Amino acid sequence: MPAGVARFAEFELDSGRYELRRGEHVLKLEKIPMELLTVLVESNGQLVTRDEIIEKIWGKDVFLDTEHGINTAIRKIRQALGDDPEQPRFVQTVTGKGYRFIAPLTEISEARRNGDNSLKGSGSLETEARPEFRPIGSEVAAIAAPKAANPPAANPVRSANLLRAASLAILAVSLLAAALVGFNVRGWRDRLMARSSVPRIHALAVLPLENLSGDPSQDYFADGMTDELITMLAKNPALRVISRTSVMRYKKVQRPLPDIARELGVDGILEGSVGRSGNRVHVTAQLIHAGTDTHVWAESYDRDLSDVNSLQTELAQTIAQQVGFTVSVPAKPERRINPEAHDAYLLGRYYWFASDSEKCRPYFQKAIDLQPDYAAAWSGLADYYMGKGVGGESPPEAVMPQGEEAAQRALALDDSLVEAHNSMAAAYLFYRWDWKRAEQESARAVELNPNFAEGHHLRGYVLGTLNRADEALQEQRKAMELDPFARPWALGYALIRARQFDAALNEARVRSEAQPNDVSVRGLLVNAYRFKGMEKEAAQEWERMLLLAGNKESATAVRQAFARDRFKAVLEWELNDFKKKAAKGYVSPLEFADSYAGLRRKDEAIHYLELAYKERAPYLVRIQSDPNFDFLHSDPRYQAVVRKMGLPAAQ
Repeated sequence: MPAGVARFAEFELDSGRYELRRGEHVLKLEKIPMELLTVLVESNGQLVTRDEIIEKIWGKDVFLDTEHGINTAIRKIRQALGDDPEQPRFVQTVTGKGYRFIAPLTEISEARRNGDNSLKGSGSLETEARPEFRPIGSEVAAIAAPKAANPPAANPVRSANLLRAASLAILAVSLLAAALVGFNVRGWRDRLMARSSVPRIHALAVLPLENLSGDPSQDYFADGMTDELITMLAKNPALRVISRTSVMRYKKVQRPLPDIARELGVDGILEGSVGRSGNRVHVTAQLIHAGTDTHVWAESYDRDLSDVNSLQTELAQTIAQQVGFTVSVPAKPERRINPEAHDAYLLGRYYWFASDSEKCRPYFQKAIDLQPDYAAAWSGLADYYMGKGVGGESPPEAVMPQGEEAAQRALALDDSLVEAHNSMAAAYLFYRWDWKRAEQESARAVELNPNFAEGHHLRGYVLGTLNRADEALQEQRKAMELDPFARPWALGYALIRARQFDAALNEARVRSEAQPNDVSVRGLLVNAYRFKGMEKEAAQEWERMLLLAGNKESATAVRQAFARDRFKAVLEWELNDFKKKAAKGYVSPLEFADSYAGLRRKDEAIHYLELAYKERAPYLVRIQSDPNFDFLHSDPRYQAVVRKMGLPAAQ
């Protein structure tokens, strides 16, 4: 294109100087993003298809992974311009087609408008915008040979020989350069030439894979592939891998990678895309050292849907090698999964993580019906049933036996499945009250996958039940480190159960500052203030929590109750609220026991603890570590419940 300056909004794109500026500041933009932005601006509002982008930037016959290259370039353009893909000011995505530059161009000035028409109409190519290529040998010769004051007379034979030698040297260098370009088809050139300069990666975040299908209903497939890749990578004990819940916060979020890495506490980022067409799936991935924004490795894969499981294993092994860690080879071949069953399983997990348990169960069951030996689907079904029991949505006897059976089936099919061991640990802890086996299964889960945040979280519960408070805190800290945004309340409650109320309040305040609109963090603050004896602050946080949850009526009731008779009246309001809910549906007797204990009504509290024992209420396992029940510890009726459960004595 003619070298010129295009102005839009507060930016200037100077193609002659190869610069993007905002005011007097030159913005950092790499070669490919700069060229793509130039192509888009030149289009002046017209659609530029992906094929046109490939041809203009890489050429028709390129073998590189241009699809992922386009996505990365667009992301970097948007970062430089501060553009939002959901509400774009500059670059609009035309799903399945390409991109359009939509900002008005207020002025375009050509660099040669001042009479420099020397190349116009000549048919020659303009080469000034491209850096000159000089063979390496010519630079060496120029530096090594000093200039002679009086050069000798030329020898025709010697000159011919030198010319021939120089020509051969140039040809050799050119062939080497071409070979290196071709050799980079799969990223090998970058790997060989940059390896020694790339810092080692110790902690990794896998950002949500981009759904390239153009169909939002296929998001579940991209999310599921992300989740399974994280699980595969997390099995390496030497590499810290951030868990799914925390990285999903960055789905479709255009943020600089160093900022994301800093928030997650990692030095490596893996990003990529996934798309499928018929029975084929296309996956791209690139590994980036976040601190230096250095590309470490990139690759693309095309596979049959039935080979997705082996693809993820291969990806995880390759990435582990790239970051310099040893790779564990599976002890047995990967079981081939029916693609339709795998699809159903991914949908089940999608709804599970969306906290829509009623939608997830039919998909787990469908996956099992299609492939009865699908261990992961059985584990998903176990999570569904036990989640309803532990979460207090259903009476334990209505769901916990089915959850235990599903976990057993999953383990029988695949003893290496970490989720199945975790589900089994939950069954032993919350349903069977078999502390020894719960401890064994939770230990096995974190042994199989040291980066499994859910496993460390549950193990914290097991160790807390066994009065191993320091170890329980250590496990919750590890879970928080691996998944900082999944359970921002977990460490604070662990500190409360350890009777470290000052530390718990400090933790709750830190989390509330970082996540001020998180309802669960507000609940933690309520309890931290409550056990510190700061009842006014506890009531205020209770009101804020209810407002955040959208329950304005209850928030008003809490405020009025505290004004009437301080925190005691707030607890009485809560008790009455439980009674109203129990008239319409299931409420665990442990909820009533907790409310009566808060009011220091001993007889009623013990009565409901006894009912909770008969019902095998899951969270009854924590009564010894719950400070709300401390005043009951000397009562023989309370001690009888603890003894029948086989719980260790409180310390």
